[in-house]
Amino acid sequence: MGDSPEISSGQAWTDFCRALEQAGQVVLRDTAPDTPLDRAEGYRYLTRLLREMLYSTIENADPDFPRFHELDRVKLGADNPDNVYLSANIRGDRTYRITGTRGTISYFSIGSKANRYAKDGTMASTGEISDRDLVLEDDGTVEIIASAEPHEKNWLPLAPDSTGLVVRQTYLDRETEKPGTWHIERVGEPIERGELDPAFMAKALATAAFSLHGTAELFATWTDMFMKRPNELADFGQEMFQKAGGDPEIFYLHAYWTLEPGQAWVIETDVPDCPYWNFQLDNWWMESLDHERKVTVNKHTAVLNQDGRLTLVVADKDPGFGNWIDTAGHSSGTALLRWLGASENPIPTCRVIDLEDA
Repeated sequence: MGDSPEISSGQAWTDFCRALEQAGQVVLRDTAPDTPLDRAEGYRYLTRLLREMLYSTIENADPDFPRFHELDRVKLGADNPDNVYLSANIRGDRTYRITGTRGTISYFSIGSKANRYAKDGTMASTGEISDRDLVLEDDGTVEIIASAEPHEKNWLPLAPDSTGLVVRQTYLDRETEKPGTWHIERVGEPIERGELDPAFMAKALATAAFSLHGTAELFATWTDMFMKRPNELADFGQEMFQKAGGDPEIFYLHAYWTLEPGQAWVIETDVPDCPYWNFQLDNWWMESLDHERKVTVNKHTAVLNQDGRLTLVVADKDPGFGNWIDTAGHSSGTALLRWLGASENPIPTCRVIDLEDA
């Protein structure tokens, strides 16, 4: 540990603030909507990302003293309203013990990730465990070892560039299901926590600002791509979504939607036999809309047609048919349909209609 000229002079803080100012230009990009609501949500989005980046790079950054952190109100990359997300910072050359209870929640997975959002917009998977692999003890508890070397029973592989863990716990029915409880600790000789290193602080401020900008830029670029095929749930290629931290069990169908007053976006599809699926509506910044409104349905909550097909109707008011999805005051945004663990992944048909003619 030693002095850091950037900290002593205040330059680290000045650079941090200037980087945040540059990140704000993402909200003002030409392709982004300029309505007061969308602009306000854009700046709120940046504050949410900043809060998470600061916590991750400063308060919860030490891979020798990891903690699981719930991503409460942090929305990015079409976050799933049915999910309880947990994250922890780790290093690929360490060994960790993860213990807890599975709970009754519908789906559980944990992945090790190489987070490079600040550099190239990727967060590739370096190891995965899901319900299909998980071995529970007789009393319902679970122990998972995360390490580079193989381990019997529940082993989560780490790679040299692994930087974090992501836990997904997914509800089908929030009224009856309970998520698990999870704890993580490093395995090995005890290490004494040291004092705050000025050089670490300078780097952490820079990393937080660059990660904020990189993350916001990444998903704005995605939305720009979706805008080329408006009001269509399309397969844009799964590899890019997996490189950004997606669950390998999930097939992702993203969309950009835009509607005039009195219009509705009607989506119709076969439903595959799979443990879980959901559809959700998001804003332009790829944040799920207000969960208190009817902005999502899943395998449990949706009502299928008599022929077993699914009809979704995105509109500003209930049209009286299909599964209504509330636009929540927006006239455009993004959307996502997930098929989890399906052997076939149907592509929906989509059309825009005038509700007066429906």
